[in-house]
Amino acid sequence: MSAPQEIEEGLVFTPRFDAAGLIPAIAQDADTGDILMVAYMNEESLALTVQTGNAVYYSRSRQKLWKKGEQSGHVQKVQRILVDCDQDCLILKVTVEMGQCHTGHQSCFYRAVTEGDGKKLEFVAEKVYDPQKAYGS
Repeated sequence: MSAPQEIEEGLVFTPRFDAAGLIPAIAQDADTGDILMVAYMNEESLALTVQTGNAVYYSRSRQKLWKKGEQSGHVQKVQRILVDCDQDCLILKVTVEMGQCHTGHQSCFYRAVTEGDGKKLEFVAEKVYDPQKAYGS
């Protein structure tokens, strides 16, 4: 197989990291199918995720590894890692015990663009935990 065909149809996992050494990773609730968050992984965080079974990401703002739940206790247990056709994006099917967004919501996607108005948002979900208790002040 040629290189592109091997990436698209082969069975060797060769994640394609971007110029910054990162790959987008979408966390999806394995039970409900809800998208919980989008983050990035580098080679080390991906290897640790595979090794430990717990989601580990790379924080672009803090420039360091970030084990999901290290501060809040809201870990993501990885059930499966899916890779897209050209191996430059991942979906992590995860199980969770508590809300995943630092704002207190189950998902980071708790607002929607208001129908007919491209400039306003509306809440589509309630908070499921108190972020002050999880993260402090």
